[in-house]
Amino acid sequence: MANAKDLIDFIAASPSSYHAAREVGRQLDELGFSRQYEDQEWSATPGGHYLIRGGAVVAWYVPEGASAGSGFRIVGSHTDSPGLALKPNPDFQSHGWQQVAVEVYGGALLHTWFDRELTVAGQVITTDGRQHLVSTGPILRLPSLAIHLYRKDEFKPERQAHMQPVLTVGQPEASVLSVIGQQLGVEPGDISAFNLITADAARGEVFGTGEPFVAAGRMDNLTSVHASLQAMKQASQVQHEDVLVMAAFDHEEVGSSSRFGAGGPILADVLARTGRALGANEEQRHQMYARSSCVSADAAHSVHPNYAGKHDPSHHPVMGQGPVTKVNNNLRYASDATTVALWEKACAKANVPVQRFVANNDVPCGSTIGPITATRLGIDTVDVGVPMLSMHSAREMVGARDQLWLTQAIAQYWTS
Repeated sequence: MANAKDLIDFIAASPSSYHAAREVGRQLDELGFSRQYEDQEWSATPGGHYLIRGGAVVAWYVPEGASAGSGFRIVGSHTDSPGLALKPNPDFQSHGWQQVAVEVYGGALLHTWFDRELTVAGQVITTDGRQHLVSTGPILRLPSLAIHLYRKDEFKPERQAHMQPVLTVGQPEASVLSVIGQQLGVEPGDISAFNLITADAARGEVFGTGEPFVAAGRMDNLTSVHASLQAMKQASQVQHEDVLVMAAFDHEEVGSSSRFGAGGPILADVLARTGRALGANEEQRHQMYARSSCVSADAAHSVHPNYAGKHDPSHHPVMGQGPVTKVNNNLRYASDATTVALWEKACAKANVPVQRFVANNDVPCGSTIGPITATRLGIDTVDVGVPMLSMHSAREMVGARDQLWLTQAIAQYWTS
């Protein structure tokens, strides 16, 4: 399936949130979008525009005739995924081994990070002030302890003692900063600071004997970033009245409280400055928000056949049966009756099947950027996503048809 293979290519090009933002920008460049810099005059001329801030990217398409009487149709997602983030002084040695000091980022499913070849990727700042993106390829590994030395029934790795990957052995001069410096063509001492994280070096795969599945890392939430990007390519070719907005935030996995995250000002900045460029004063901008809506797209839980008791007995989303509308009466999701109806009407127009997820009362429920966006901006918001297994694993699993359906549903939401 072409869409599934394109998703795999997108994930391979996005080993970190910084790379994901850059890849979205690269593809938007090819579509004719222009990059907006925040220290320059804001543009709301008809056509496509985008802004990159750190590991976040926001794109907006302004149709012909857009004005202060228009609204915003927003699709929000996030570029970051759980992993092992490098500490500021990453190189250390233990018993002849050269290792890398890491901090667990987000709610990583720890046991899945063992026995995988790991890439180090992200942003590096050199002493001359320049910003670089780096992706080393497979240089690290987190080896499991042999069963002969660990006979407990349940494997519970300690984050500090057991989650430090190995780089090499018997080479005390080796360091991960040297590897990064070589790739950038600088000395390790020229590296001033960095935001670096590990990623599974293996490419994704399409597999299955019937229903096609995709297995890859970082699909929470690059599935939604990819779907909204592909939908933007389609929707920007169709005439409509509202401004289309694609917001892919960073730092969702650690609470979104950063200037790159949904809890920060980036989306509000884009909406306010775009509204002002369209001639809207403060009162008219609030009127634009009242005419707006937001789809918060993030991975959803498919029922796990071996752990069905963890799911609500009457809400069993199944992989391969369509995107999931997520509802939580304790407001862990932003969906309400109005926004559920809005989203599922778009799905029906696109001939996309829908499913609904509600958490089991005895099982904690995660959250998304949806409630944050709704709270900060007062814009009607619904939470949706493709059903997934192995969420927060180093390698997750989704249905290829669900991914395509999510793209089609977002495109319909934008063009209806």
